[in-house]
Amino acid sequence: MTGRGKDKKVGLFATCLIDLWRPSVGRATKNLIEKAGFSVEVPLDQTCCGQPNWNSGDRKGAANLAKRHIELFKDFDYVVVPSGSCADMLKNQYPDMFKDEHEILKKAQALSRKTYELTEFLVRVAGFKPAKTKAGKQALAYHDSCSCRRALGLEAEPRALLEGGKYQIKEMAGPEICCGFGGMFSVKYGEISSHMAGKKAANIKATRAKILAGADLGCLLNLEGKLKADGEDIEVFHIAEILDSEK
Repeated sequence: MTGRGKDKKVGLFATCLIDLWRPSVGRATKNLIEKAGFSVEVPLDQTCCGQPNWNSGDRKGAANLAKRHIELFKDFDYVVVPSGSCADMLKNQYPDMFKDEHEILKKAQALSRKTYELTEFLVRVAGFKPAKTKAGKQALAYHDSCSCRRALGLEAEPRALLEGGKYQIKEMAGPEICCGFGGMFSVKYGEISSHMAGKKAANIKATRAKILAGADLGCLLNLEGKLKADGEDIEVFHIAEILDSEK
């Protein structure tokens, strides 16, 4: 525990995919923030961040969800999101959504300033240090989601957290290339999405690593499905699950 978070409250934005598909990521995220010395609360009235609405042109629906979360998280010192895409929504899209509405814009900007993607928070705010290992390091492939890499500029942070512990990252070819998930993209353009996932899976397999990690569960579910369909014995984890499991 670093002690940096004394008297600071963190609101955990759990995300829909984590809630519905892999709650272990939410639990691991909470554990990591507490290990770093912060108190954590998970507001039970949170719902979807509104990204599917926003990306599909439902501006009114997205705005209603945004207003809900701006109010729900207003009293926290930090808001931490274990997902680059949802973090981008809170940090960047909410202020853009209300750029012509002065009063709500100020509140959206206040939320934006205190919102962090998980690896960003652990490195830049909490100063989190993973446990060192005396044994040899395990090989691991890391997938950079488009939202983390492009929207939030996060590449060094997850690598520092993983390689600071017991892992050695085997960089795949084309790390900047999308896996094909893209939220609604994979629904609207299934064949293209599947082709993109196949190319990404081939690059993962070429690293010979038996573990794949990432910070966006949507991408990981997409790639896990493709790897399993191909009969590959590669375990897929969210970075929170990996960091929380280190002793």
